[in-house]
Amino acid sequence: MKKIYCIVEKCLACRACEIACAVEHSQSKSLIDAVHEAQTPMHRIRLEQVDGEGRFRRKLAVAFPCRHCKDAPCIEACPEDCILENKETGEVRIDHEGCTGCWICVKACPYGVIFRHRGLRIALKCDHCPGREVPACVEACRTRALVYCEEEEIDVDYADKFKMT
Repeated sequence: MKKIYCIVEKCLACRACEIACAVEHSQSKSLIDAVHEAQTPMHRIRLEQVDGEGRFRRKLAVAFPCRHCKDAPCIEACPEDCILENKETGEVRIDHEGCTGCWICVKACPYGVIFRHRGLRIALKCDHCPGREVPACVEACRTRALVYCEEEEIDVDYADKFKMT
């Protein structure tokens, strides 16, 4: 299954991934219009800055999308059984029709990538932007710090294609 990976050395913490995600999940699909929607769209990827190493000790940024875990703890934690794994693709999805906003899944997620939408009282997480070939966050990343690929591809590609020069 393809997943979103973050190459930490390339991330500038510009938050373009968060904005693109929120716009993609808005009703209007337009940044200007999304800001004015009744329910402000929310991103489903979390960006954090951490202390780096080296001479200048610059801050490093890491984007955290949902890992679509095998044996996902959020599935087991959901009392409404509305978090499901697609057995064919391995993707873990939330059925928003069944979500009651108890947010137990938020606490169960070891990566902290399930979010509370307080206005709608539902849980949100990365869904790889259904209907798109490449998730919006990956497409929006101008430094190519976000990569959408199979796990086996990341090591090979990192050395040749994504290494900073």
